[in-house]
Formats: sequence, structure tokens, C-alpha cells
Amino acid sequence: MKVPSNLGHLLLAIYLILVGVIGAFGVSLGQFGIVVPVLALAAGILMILGR
Repeated sequence: MKVPSNLGHLLLAIYLILVGVIGAFGVSLGQFGIVVPVLALAAGILMILGR
């Protein structure tokens, strides 16, 4: 499977959608709450690396 060249932007988009849904509707991710900060870190690192 080929990794897209804009993976950082894709992860950032997913992160922003998750944050928006959580904020707007008060959705709780429970034990998966660690997903949002990890996704933010991954997106930031990939965007800095230019991927």
C-alpha cells in the first residue's frame, strides 16, 4: 500500500473533525480519548517533515 504524500494534512483533517464533533456534540471517547492527542502529534510531526 502506497503512503500518500499529504499524510500530515489527512491526519490534521481527521483530527479537526474529531475535535469538532467532540466539542459540538459532547461526545466522549472513553478509553479511546488518547487517540486525539496522539493524532495531533502525528499530524504535526508529519507536517514538519513535509510528508
